[in-house]
Amino acid sequence: MLFYYGFVEGHYSALSWLVSAWNPSTDYEHGWMVPLLSGYMFVHAIQKIRGELPKPTLHGLWGVLAGGFLCLVAARSQQPRIAVGALPFLLSGAVWCYLGSRAALKTAFPILFLWMAIPLPGFQQATVGMQQISAQMAHWGAGVCGVETLLEGTTVASATSNWDSYNIAGGCSGMRSLMALLMISIAWAYLADKLALWKRLILALSALPLAILGNAFRVTSIFICAEYIDPAFAGKTWHDWSGLMFFFPASLVGLVILHSLLSGEIPFIHKRRVVTRRQNTPQKGDTPA
Repeated sequence: MLFYYGFVEGHYSALSWLVSAWNPSTDYEHGWMVPLLSGYMFVHAIQKIRGELPKPTLHGLWGVLAGGFLCLVAARSQQPRIAVGALPFLLSGAVWCYLGSRAALKTAFPILFLWMAIPLPGFQQATVGMQQISAQMAHWGAGVCGVETLLEGTTVASATSNWDSYNIAGGCSGMRSLMALLMISIAWAYLADKLALWKRLILALSALPLAILGNAFRVTSIFICAEYIDPAFAGKTWHDWSGLMFFFPASLVGLVILHSLLSGEIPFIHKRRVVTRRQNTPQKGDTPA
């Protein structure tokens, strides 16, 4: 079904549609990273049960049948999104059949993680709210740094007319950054398997505040750059590159700090166990060497 060209009037297969949907208009440019993270987490899960004998069972056919049913629904309704959503059911069912229920349970999350590669239109509805939050926080942040601005809706202008007004458009709302950071934080929380469940949930959900704060700092830096350096540089060069150079590094540092606070140590760095040998105390009557 993934390679069957029966969608969008026969112009796309489910796989080709998925790849084409990873574009800026859907805020899913990061979609190609999802299969890579899913594969890494799958290997991580398999290593936990390495050495156990496979226990094949026909119970896994239930997953295969569920995936097959979704493929039929996708072909009937001409919805490639449903066809892609059937893939985790097929993969989990196959693992269940060939390796057993324990392997299927251990690898369920990495396989279901593939659903994050499917663009969901509902997330774009929150873009307007994110735009307003970004504009208000950037307006406040610029004022703290001595840059006087005027806020009208999602438009921020210089109070001293030193630079042209900026409109916090959908691309600057932080939605794209939020989706990418949500993918990273969920994978991070899964790999932090030594933490308690509630701590891993905090890590996974930290994407929302980190994305809002990080994007607010990024937009604020654009206003500061326009005020003190050069408006043309701020509106073009810094605007285009600040996300890569500023937002994601700062967000990843935030995840590291949060993980360190929750675990009490630097994440994913295992401490070496120091074994000390206790010297035998000389007994009465022993002659020292």
